Amino acid sequence: MSKRYAASTEVSAEKSRAEIETTLRRYGADQFIYGWQEGSAVIGFRAKGRQIKFILPQPKQDEKRFTHSSRGMRSQDVARSAWEQACRQSWRALALVIKAKLEAVEAGITCFEDEFLAHIILPNGQPVGQWLRPQLALAYEQGAMPPLLPAPEGNRQ
Repeated sequence: MSKRYAASTEVSAEKSRAEIETTLRRYGADQFIYGWQEGSAVIGFRAKGRQIKFILPQPKQDEKRFTHSSRGMRSQDVARSAWEQACRQSWRALALVIKAKLEAVEAGITCFEDEFLAHIILPNGQPVGQWLRPQLALAYEQGAMPPLLPAPEGNRQ
């Protein structure tokens, strides 16, 4: 059984978010935004002229993996502690991913657009990955390339 990265971290979600913001600034991002709603958080930034957005799924407190153990129902305090641990773990993983991508670009291993491609926001507000996934499935299913991206409004000829 594999152990998840940062599965026992004590670094708070807030510290991980602040670390992400500091990392982005250090690598040249000139905008940063953060928000949350039940079930997810979002990190957005602008770097190299591109808008990037990561949506970080967050577990629900009432999931069975938090409320129950192999011995039965957990107390509310124990369940909350397990949920908070899972949230801290996911934030540490996001911090690692963003830092690794930026360092790979800085080291010349890859380019910014390739590394962040799925998370680049298109002119219509949709992430490239969200737009591309059905196109990719269709291309493999039909054995043909999808149509090109539509031109942004005002640039059509």
